[in-house]
Parts: sequence; C-alpha cells; structure tokens
Amino acid sequence: MDNKNIIEKKIYYHDTDAGEVVYYANYLKYLEEGRTQYLIDKGLDLKGLGDKGIWFVVAKLEIDYKLPAQYQDTLQIVTEIEKIKSASMVFMQNIYRGDALIARSTVVLVCVNDGFKPMVIPDDIRAALTAENTK
Repeated sequence: MDNKNIIEKKIYYHDTDAGEVVYYANYLKYLEEGRTQYLIDKGLDLKGLGDKGIWFVVAKLEIDYKLPAQYQDTLQIVTEIEKIKSASMVFMQNIYRGDALIARSTVVLVCVNDGFKPMVIPDDIRAALTAENTK
C-alpha cells in the first residue's frame, strides 16, 4: 500500500520573519496543506463530509524543527498515515528542502460529529484511506 503523498511549497517573503527565516508557526499551515491534499488525493470530499456532520480535527501535534527554511526555498511536505484506529488516525509528516530534513511531525486527527464528539471513522472513508494512491 502506497500511503505517501508529496506536495511542494514555495517560500515567499510573507512566510518569513525579519531574518528571512520561515516563522515557526507557518510550518503548521504547511503540514495542514499536506494532510488536506493527502485526503483529497484519496478521494475524500472534505466539504461534503462536513456537510454530513463528519469532521477530522487535530487532537495532538508534535513537531521537531531540524533546520531553518528560508525565503525562496522550495519545500517538499511528505505525508503518510502511520496508523488508523477506530476513531482516529496518526499522520507522519516530514518537511524537506531537497535531501535536508527541515522538520518532522506526528499528528493525530480524530473523527468527530457536529457536536465535536468522537465517532468511528465510517467504513467508506476507512476504505479510501487504505486504498493505494491513484496518483
């Protein structure tokens, strides 16, 4: 099963601080973009799921910053699912500039209903998540 998804992110001036280094909180946005694209590429309609009262929310996030990214860098956000449980999934995400590891992250998403109560991941969503990538 191929569970990896890679997106590229060009670093613009607005991503950086006064030293032209990526502001640490911006990495959270890049990780979100990577997870969102992963789910879309697995065929999930996130807006449609939300309309049905099915949401995926971040319950836990750990990030280790290894090297700084800078203005005009192009980063690769590599996203894969490490584990799927009954109501949650664990993502492993690494951010690279070429071969250099910039940041490593583990993110737990929980499937919740409109009341933000955990719910079992529906079977059709689980099947889409475990299917081989078509890209």
